[in-house]
Amino acid sequence: MQWYTFGQMIAMIRLGQKASTIDEVRIIRRTTKGIIWVNGRQQGQCIAIQDYLFTDLWRIYDDEDSVISLSERQQYEQQEYHMLENQYMEWWAERKQQKDQS
Repeated sequence: MQWYTFGQMIAMIRLGQKASTIDEVRIIRRTTKGIIWVNGRQQGQCIAIQDYLFTDLWRIYDDEDSVISLSERQQYEQQEYHMLENQYMEWWAERKQQKDQS
């Protein structure tokens, strides 16, 4: 079992997966709409990043509730990758243009 800080967990969690704190008081799920609370009084709402979340250790896992089709996950992750790649390429082109103008 691997534990993550909040920042690490945000970077590692995949679409459809859940993450919980050690005591399982806080459980979240990554969806196409964002990361939502699975339990508690904010159940179903997107999480708001607040200080107390940074002091917990998180475990990422799949369960029957959170499993989505592999093809759906791959398609979403491919789209996410292309968006990141496009942003980088735009930044790189702007940087190159600025150097050429200097």
